[in-house]
Amino acid sequence: MAQNIVWHSHALNRAQRENANRHPALVIWFTGLSGSGKSTLAGVLEQALFSQGVKTYLLDGDNVRHGLCSDLSFSEIDRQENIRRIGEVAKLMVDAGLVVLTAFISPHRAERQKIRALMEEGQFIEVHVDTPLAICESRDPKGLYKKARAGELRNFTGIDAAYEAPEQPDVHLDGSQPVDSLIEKLLFVLKNRGILPA
Repeated sequence: MAQNIVWHSHALNRAQRENANRHPALVIWFTGLSGSGKSTLAGVLEQALFSQGVKTYLLDGDNVRHGLCSDLSFSEIDRQENIRRIGEVAKLMVDAGLVVLTAFISPHRAERQKIRALMEEGQFIEVHVDTPLAICESRDPKGLYKKARAGELRNFTGIDAAYEAPEQPDVHLDGSQPVDSLIEKLLFVLKNRGILPA
């Protein structure tokens, strides 16, 4: 850590912001293979939460690489740094009182655990969008699987780079199921956790 840096406490805190927003702040972390449906589900869930007055923000993998992480490559070390930065941004947004939704492959358990460790108990909900590789490949919205199979794209998760599925995710979703039914399941979980009115 750099020298001569001191954390400054401010007059307003997360609890006050949560009180003003009328809901707890937390991170809903979607993880899964490319094409599993993470971004779609995160986007639909954000709309559902927003319509109920929940203050949200969605962090998506491609979007953050246009700015915050535009200096990073797709090497193993840079991918780890990408996730680390997202975790720190998500932590700040939680402190701001928001429900933060993220959609990142985040293939390594250790990295996801580090993000969970940044948050307080109950502030991190890991959602595993568990979609069979064959279905992800058939969707292939960016044509990445085709490039990986042709050898044009190296270290692609699910093809020549490992994806470590969560062993005990907070929410397990079968990504081959209809989006509406998966959103219903997510909303049920959030109601049970007091994020939404019962």
